[in-house]
Amino acid sequence: MRRFLPILLLALAFCSVSPLSGAPVQVIKTVRDNPTLYAGEISGPPAFVNALRSYLGACGWFDLTGTPRADYVLKGSTSGSRMTLTIELGGVPTGTWNIAFDREPPRVLAAKTADAIIEKCFKALKVRGFCRSRIVFCAATAPGVRNLYACDIDGGNVEQLTNYNTFCVEPAWSSTGRSVIFSKYNKAGIDVVETTIAKPRRSRILCGFRGINTGAAPSPDGKKLAVILSPDHKVDLYVITFGNRIPRRLTRGIAVEASPAWSPDGSRIVYVSDESGRPLLYIINGDGTGRQRLPALGTDAVTPDWSADDKIVYATRINGSYTIAVLDLKTGKNTRATEVPGNYESPTWAADNRQIVCKRSSGRQSELCVIDTWTGKVRRLLSTSYPLSMPVWSPCPVRQ
Repeated sequence: MRRFLPILLLALAFCSVSPLSGAPVQVIKTVRDNPTLYAGEISGPPAFVNALRSYLGACGWFDLTGTPRADYVLKGSTSGSRMTLTIELGGVPTGTWNIAFDREPPRVLAAKTADAIIEKCFKALKVRGFCRSRIVFCAATAPGVRNLYACDIDGGNVEQLTNYNTFCVEPAWSSTGRSVIFSKYNKAGIDVVETTIAKPRRSRILCGFRGINTGAAPSPDGKKLAVILSPDHKVDLYVITFGNRIPRRLTRGIAVEASPAWSPDGSRIVYVSDESGRPLLYIINGDGTGRQRLPALGTDAVTPDWSADDKIVYATRINGSYTIAVLDLKTGKNTRATEVPGNYESPTWAADNRQIVCKRSSGRQSELCVIDTWTGKVRRLLSTSYPLSMPVWSPCPVRQ
């Protein structure tokens, strides 16, 4: 997630924190209720069964329960290397799957199976392959060193993506989900670098102009890059079209711009500017016209992200702490996503346009968490001995 900091001309500042303790889930409010799911009647390889339950619990579309008196009941019986899995609603089978364990690793098979269950039960889910989406984040493993890592939606399968002895921050997924774009610090400045997810990993510099190259955001069609540059010692918003590599300037002035994010159709960009004396949200057309300030809760609105159904999530300061808010562009309504105490940073949308991933800290403790903007639940995604930050959710690998 791209981040706004007034000291962009110099460097990013980072704080060392330690993992959070306490319950991983807190209910904030109830806007919509999830159906309950009982997955206790499955016999099969433990690696598969445990991963399947983990994905179903993490997907955000069910509330797992320990009692068979649930809305949905999942049953599975195994014979040799095959399982027959059935889901029932009110005692009536609504879906059946035959699973072969000798074809794919248990965790991969579990993610695909969870996706099949979710897509069968929820017509409101407009994406496919949700459990196979991933989350990239930054981890500070040594003083002055931050690298990128990826994990699954349940926090498992953590994998290191970069291995540099410097700051690698502000990750953003490419439109295809096959690579990640980030800001890499070096002795001469800050470059925008792209690294492939699949091995062997390959990296290339996308943007290495004089001065700052940061906050890069690829357009939905993958043809353009919104980026913050400072060729004349002024930090402004530019757009680069892949192919000609000539930056087109969208803003101009003494204000500092940061954190661009594209609209779903790729025609507009939301970004942060401190031209009023404090960071606030603005929208501008991709050609530099139609600039306007957005209403926001609190003060110091930063790090926006734009969902496919026209909602902008952002972090904002309220009563001295940063929280997460959502602006619905269709209705103009601003709402808080959570009332749980703590400082929240760098929210990004999941592909379901319902959940967001962000960093939450309290004192010297921090974690990556997922907030369900429908139910108000907060789920711990990941907590380690290393400070974690700037999580960003990938596109789904399969789309309808």
